[in-house]
Amino acid sequence: MIKPVRWKNPLGLLSSDDLEKVHAASLGILERTGIIMPLSKGRAQLLSEHGVIIDDNSSLCRFPPAVVEEAVKKAPPGYTLCALNPEFDLTLDGVHGYLSTDGSATVIADLQTGKLRKSTKKDVGDIARIAEQLPQISFLWPSVSAQECNPRVQPLHELQALMLNSDKHIQAMTAVDPLNARGSIEIAALAVGGKDMLRERPVISNFQCSLSPLSYDGSNLEAALIFAEAGVPVGFVTMQIGSSTAPITLAGNLALGNAEVLAGITLVQLCFPGAPVFYGACSTMMELKRGGITSGGPEDYLLQAYSAQLARYYNIPSSIGTFCSSSKTNDWQAGMENSLSGLISAFSKADMMSGAGLINGAKVFSIEQMILDCEAFDLICSLGSGTEISDYTLALDIIDKVGPQGHFLAEEHTFNNLSQVWMPQISNRGSYEEWEKLGRPTPGQVAAEKAEEILKTGFKKPGSLDQEIDEIIGAFEKE
Repeated sequence: MIKPVRWKNPLGLLSSDDLEKVHAASLGILERTGIIMPLSKGRAQLLSEHGVIIDDNSSLCRFPPAVVEEAVKKAPPGYTLCALNPEFDLTLDGVHGYLSTDGSATVIADLQTGKLRKSTKKDVGDIARIAEQLPQISFLWPSVSAQECNPRVQPLHELQALMLNSDKHIQAMTAVDPLNARGSIEIAALAVGGKDMLRERPVISNFQCSLSPLSYDGSNLEAALIFAEAGVPVGFVTMQIGSSTAPITLAGNLALGNAEVLAGITLVQLCFPGAPVFYGACSTMMELKRGGITSGGPEDYLLQAYSAQLARYYNIPSSIGTFCSSSKTNDWQAGMENSLSGLISAFSKADMMSGAGLINGAKVFSIEQMILDCEAFDLICSLGSGTEISDYTLALDIIDKVGPQGHFLAEEHTFNNLSQVWMPQISNRGSYEEWEKLGRPTPGQVAAEKAEEILKTGFKKPGSLDQEIDEIIGAFEKE
């Protein structure tokens, strides 16, 4: 029901000396330059008691290195992202890597017409229903925005659409202020039977983004602490852009982003020691001709690998931005960029990879691209698992039996291991003539047909919680 990557030989592009240098540089940034973290008086007092130097006028926080290092050690190295259906539970154990949909696009490529339009709450639910049937998608982000809903509680509407259309774990990453953090907790608690059960089985998680360079929004930080206090795993994600909001050199880019993530994790561990947290990075570079982001290039892939390796260095689960091509459609460019991106994240031992479906530099969500990304990820899963070398797999007795000029088609060993050969769901391996008879379908057309079939026949959850969630949203809307 869930198909994760199972790593055998993770990629380590940075040497141990490189990792120490980046770590020391980040600690130096946090100690000398500092980071802006607007906090309530009580939170600021707690940090001051731990030795953090805070300028009350500017909210600039300077962290002594020892404070950061001790706080990071308190973060658990692994935990479970629970789901409404326990069969979808995800263990962050350093052995598996999970894929999510990507999130928060304001534009969607319409499945029927292919034309771009504003996204809606129905789109959030439709994508969740499709993703529910894709084993490669292990957990969900709100992939698009419910733009027709009240923007003040839009994240709650998105959580509702996800929860009513899927039983998989949900990362409620659009809840970035205290009101929506509390509302998300109320909805999740309702779904599992109370806040104590939510603490025991956190069916949602959350992350907050830094504002590069070296700052956070106060509402984001308070939201993170509300989630952490409720036992909901919370991450900190840096989205720095090299040559714009971070140094153009990859080393400087990495050191700055690492400092931002460490500051967020330190804050949570000082306030709630042992709270489940994760290390997030969606780092990129500025596209030099037009000033946008590269969204697919060697620098992006290297930053993915480096960030995942730093998370392993700190022994904290990672969430790494993956896929998200700058192509405008599901074409050769999207296939090339996303396959390389997925391969790098998977082989760098990213615990969470987000995510499938975005094109045009994270501006447009494509359901067809999500399904094509799943096909690429499925292939990567087979690559990542490596090869078992044993007496059974070496098959010397079978080779002796068949001998020269024989064949292995009729052997029981062959039949018993057919599942070891990767088989595509979208890619066409048939003859040219067969492909012509089918009408020369493109991979995107095949993916669209699969999505439409799921929407017609796929499982749809009963709306037993619908009215109660509506009441919660209504209460927070009034607030």
